Amino acid sequence: MAVPARKTSKTKKRMRRGHIKLNVPNIHFDATSGEYRLSHHVSPKGFYKGQQVVNIDKTQN
Repeated sequence: MAVPARKTSKTKKRMRRGHIKLNVPNIHFDATSGEYRLSHHVSPKGFYKGQQVVNIDKTQN
């Protein structure tokens, strides 16, 4: 059975696990629609870069 000859130090363990982390989505406030949205995505109200690009019909629900 494979058993390590020495204890792995905290530094080595943390260096190995350095890439294991949570990714935070890039969300920012859109002043045109007044909502938060992902960068480079159309807002829920259909705005992108301050212009209406998608017409949202309120009766489609």
